[in-house]
Amino acid sequence: MGMIEWIRLLIGLSLLIIGVVIFASEIIGIFKMKYVLNRMHAAAMGDTLGLLSSLLGLMIISGLNFTTLKMVFVIAFMWFTSPVSSHLISRMETSTNESLSYYCEEMTLKEIEEEDVT
Repeated sequence: MGMIEWIRLLIGLSLLIIGVVIFASEIIGIFKMKYVLNRMHAAAMGDTLGLLSSLLGLMIISGLNFTTLKMVFVIAFMWFTSPVSSHLISRMETSTNESLSYYCEEMTLKEIEEEDVT
């Protein structure tokens, strides 16, 4: 193996390790947080960032081929669908949870604007 291949391998492995660390912190966040919206936020952020770094590492190791193109499509699909599904889950939770005031304070847009001015 030449020097370029070793550099590609090291960069790819480091991105894979970063992805595994992000996924591990996501799992810890899911199990440690008590409220469903906090868990969902940890899962959504971990999925997008962890998946991106892991697949980038695999793309660098794999080189430029058809498999790399498939991984680009997977990244694009996940980056479009994960935030939308997280948003829909959070909207469902806030509209159906009767004890929402226990976890957070509801404010109108006017109250938020007045708070920002002061």
